[in-house]
Amino acid sequence: NMQNFLQSLGRRRLEMSLRRRDVEQWMNRRRLPEELKRRVREAERYSWAATRGVNEEMMMENLPEDIQSEIRRHLFKFFTKVRVFALMEEMDKSILDSICERLRQKTYIKGSRILHRGASIDKMVFIVRGKLQSVGEDNIKAPLSEGEVCGEELLMWCLEHSSEYKGGKKIKTSGQRLQSTRTVTCLTNVEAFALKAEDLKEVTSLYSRILRNPRVQGAIRNVSPYWRSFAGRQIQVAWRYRMKRLNRKETTNSNKG
Repeated sequence: NMQNFLQSLGRRRLEMSLRRRDVEQWMNRRRLPEELKRRVREAERYSWAATRGVNEEMMMENLPEDIQSEIRRHLFKFFTKVRVFALMEEMDKSILDSICERLRQKTYIKGSRILHRGASIDKMVFIVRGKLQSVGEDNIKAPLSEGEVCGEELLMWCLEHSSEYKGGKKIKTSGQRLQSTRTVTCLTNVEAFALKAEDLKEVTSLYSRILRNPRVQGAIRNVSPYWRSFAGRQIQVAWRYRMKRLNRKETTNSNKG
């Protein structure tokens, strides 16, 4: 009834007020600069607006496993709109359940950088809401928005580097990191789900047979701005090499003449 609703609303406002007070006290104790304080406040406001202060992971922990799976399938149903995941679901539905179990909700404010050129890629980010911009080594800009993935090159890298075969035995490799060749910046506030590199390595080891399928790998490269940009650079290099050879051949023929 209305009274319960108002009590719940008042409780949430009190929680938000206490949270803001704790954050302010922590920032003052750590002597953060004013510009950084402003960004922290903005991030806190957006995070609260997106989640309403509800910790989904804690709330779901006490639910039966089958209900948790159903909720995750509902929350991440946008996966099936992406060709890569649609193919995975065709081959084995359990792979999507395995990915969904490891996803964690993330919020980013306008101006946040998800990937830095030259820095290690430590997660894949699935965009639920908002707009981003990817700028590669050649300074070509590519837009990213709802239903797209950022850091998808990490999936192929995990498949290629997570294990090696030596003497017929599977040997895990360690200490290797994939470096980003682009910078991805939020143009608006962004709501997303993130899959950490460690969790992705676990998924790739469990479902390597499916993920190594040529159809799946082809789909990954087809929908990925990173791989499209990479393919474009390779074509440009091949074209320049061909033109140099033709010019060299023409020069040689003219000297002979």
